Amino acid sequence: MNLDLEPFQRYSAEYWIDRLALEPHVEGGYYREVYRSTTEVKPGFSSTPRSAATHIYFLLTGDAFSAFHRITADELWHFYEGDAVAVYEILADGTLLTHLLGTDATKGQMPFCVIREGSWFGSRLTGEGSYGLVGCTVAPGFLFTDLELADRTTLIAQYPQHETLIESLTR
Repeated sequence: MNLDLEPFQRYSAEYWIDRLALEPHVEGGYYREVYRSTTEVKPGFSSTPRSAATHIYFLLTGDAFSAFHRITADELWHFYEGDAVAVYEILADGTLLTHLLGTDATKGQMPFCVIREGSWFGSRLTGEGSYGLVGCTVAPGFLFTDLELADRTTLIAQYPQHETLIESLTR
């Protein structure tokens, strides 16, 4: 049986930005919303109904990072293509979790992680990578009014044990 498979082709960040019509994101990187559920729910933290779930493509390049921020819902991260992405999550008690998104299990990478509602989180590529393409699903659905970008000074005062990381992932 001859399948005539073509060798795996790795595309560039520019290819994905163009192909997926990605735009700059306020927290860093590039994104485009590709799904917004027509089913609405009324979560306890909101007086306004919202979509049950939303999903975006999100791309980081080697020189970019997603600044520390938090939202009012859980966010599910899915790895698609490129280099490994580290997602740093600071829980309310100060515990730091590092989620390594990628496909090399021998390096501790996993293709999926969950960021808990209310946690501070930011991300960047690991090592010398050129780009990482992921997807982010938020349930209940994301609204920009739910996004809180971290203030560097305030976050360091709250979690001084993570000062170096916070300085590197805030603007």
